[in-house]
Amino acid sequence: MTNYIQHFRYLKNALQYGSLSKILNFARIIVSYLLSLIKLEAHFTTKPYFISIEPTDYCQLECPECPVGINKRKSGHKIDFDVFKSIINDISKDIFHVIFYFQGEPLLHKNLAEMIKYTHNAGIFTSTSTNAQLLNNNNAKEIVLSGLDKIIISMDGVTQDVYASYRVGGQLDLVLKGIEYINFWKKELHSVTPFVEVQFVVFKTNEHQLSEMRLFAKRLGVFRLSFKTAQLYNYEFGHPLLTTIPRYARYKQMPDGRYVVKNSLPNRCFRAWSGAVVSSRGEVLPCCFDKDASHSYGCVIDTSFEAVYTGAKAQAFKHSLLNNRSQYVMCRNCTSR
Repeated sequence: MTNYIQHFRYLKNALQYGSLSKILNFARIIVSYLLSLIKLEAHFTTKPYFISIEPTDYCQLECPECPVGINKRKSGHKIDFDVFKSIINDISKDIFHVIFYFQGEPLLHKNLAEMIKYTHNAGIFTSTSTNAQLLNNNNAKEIVLSGLDKIIISMDGVTQDVYASYRVGGQLDLVLKGIEYINFWKKELHSVTPFVEVQFVVFKTNEHQLSEMRLFAKRLGVFRLSFKTAQLYNYEFGHPLLTTIPRYARYKQMPDGRYVVKNSLPNRCFRAWSGAVVSSRGEVLPCCFDKDASHSYGCVIDTSFEAVYTGAKAQAFKHSLLNNRSQYVMCRNCTSR
């Protein structure tokens, strides 16, 4: 199947989730955002265009630049299924996309397929991101049957030694088998979804395998291969994982030797107006860069998602970005505009 056909099918699949209320909500988001840039208030409320819901906040791997891996978080919270359903019921008419991922490994939540199915049946585009270590014949079938639209699978190398240099504790052969299971059940169940995207985070340790990865992805028959820049901590004076390929480096070296984020940091952020994250603890966060929930708008366990998302804390944070976005550490390591 050519890539053009796959992209056409992807677009056709996505369009089925459109509705007048979702289009109007997105229009309100844009108007609200534009008015805020000229210091005016929009006298109406909006819901986000997309949200990330975190099934679990722990993972079996120990990736060195991931907060979960750094802290070796092996057990923690799982989002309550009833809380999850209340969120979906609250937003289903206006939201287009739910991403089942934040920091932990989604497949560690035993009800993941059930949550995806519930969201799919509510008329919302769904996606998730996984290290694929737990993908097996049974849950691959459940995922295909759930109606999941896209699955992103992390694969940062084409050999075990390179792959495991970052995905510490991971097995490349499990990733490959996981992709095979998904493709098998898609064919068996005559389903075009989920579209499989392989994501390769570019580090100095794996940059020599980019060409091989392109060939590998073709053989796997995936929908898309994406090369992603790595978000690194303590990068100011260089970092052993920082790629030497400028195109895939999030940071650039200044004349004094220090490294800074390439992109400028304007006092605006459309992502804060168009999206949100719900952690496994129920905290509503401005975006996926708020790893430690330092800027929580509130908790959906105590009240509705809409009340939290449109509340005073959320509005105050959004407008503080317009005055001085660089005051936030998480923003200073972000490439969103």
